[in-house]
Amino acid sequence: MTIRDLLGIEQPVIQAPMAGVQGSKLAIAVSEAGGLGSLPCGMLGPEAIREELYRITQATSKPYNVNFFCHRQPEPCAEREAGWRDLLKPYYDELALDIGNIPAGASRVPFSQQAADLLAEFRPPVVSFHFGLPDPALLAQVKSWGSVVISSATTVAEARWLEANGADAIIAQGLEAGGHRGMFLSEDLTGQSGTFALLPQIVAAVDLPVIAAGGIADAAAVKAALDLGADAVQVGTAFMLCEEASTSQVHRAVLKSEAATHTAVTNLFSGRPARGIVNRIMRELGPINGKVPVFPLASSAIGPLRATAEASGCGDFTPLWAGQNVSGCREVAAGDLLNALCSKL
Repeated sequence: MTIRDLLGIEQPVIQAPMAGVQGSKLAIAVSEAGGLGSLPCGMLGPEAIREELYRITQATSKPYNVNFFCHRQPEPCAEREAGWRDLLKPYYDELALDIGNIPAGASRVPFSQQAADLLAEFRPPVVSFHFGLPDPALLAQVKSWGSVVISSATTVAEARWLEANGADAIIAQGLEAGGHRGMFLSEDLTGQSGTFALLPQIVAAVDLPVIAAGGIADAAAVKAALDLGADAVQVGTAFMLCEEASTSQVHRAVLKSEAATHTAVTNLFSGRPARGIVNRIMRELGPINGKVPVFPLASSAIGPLRATAEASGCGDFTPLWAGQNVSGCREVAAGDLLNALCSKL
């Protein structure tokens, strides 16, 4: 069975789920154009997820994907939190903010029984996960509806693990990809590979359909990925300037600037490695800093800095997620971009 048959799509392109820069509008546009639109749910509460899924199912009868994180929620470490606040205090002072008023809690939650019960109302055609797979009972519940399950692998070992533990297709996420690394078997960044090095190795190692992700921004790259054995591609960054994306004006401006050519993998914004455009806080604290609380606890202290700076049009503290190749970013309708990506097939 081809990936198009498995997912029920006309074009072999999945729009990457991108929390913070999109909602149902982009997902609908991509699905309607023949690709697989995706809704990122990791930062949404139950009612917001329900509302977005209602919009999708009312607007299109085409397949769509819902995406969740499946990390383990950590226990806060008071010593590490204190060290993180000390590191950020000069920035709080600069922006006249009270570091004692940092909100508690994490902005990203893992897939849960509550989320599964909500999804049961909609039975989405595709459910994708980042950071491995959920507990076997939850995974079995998702698959009982007939949903296709996809997850990201950043190494051959992760791809083999996903195949052995119930995934129906695997995203080979190269190091070029924007946003969070899907790594889950190791925290060692030196084991991460570029897309076109990783892809053929995963294709050779598993019997499942493989989806290439990372640095794919135009029709030539789509064709190259398929020629190397991918069944489909996942594209994120290229969609961030589309009319249907909710990318902020600050983020859009940086994506259109020369600064977008310089990205790095950083843990500053969430506590977990993720690729974004280098900005002030990444330069001054270093992209990877050992004082950052574990994922997803770091984001609470960054939030007030980000909000205050963005109010004056500044992205010094914003997670400017983007892959290494922004050349495909275009201010066009998502359907037109999808057609352009598939023009050499």
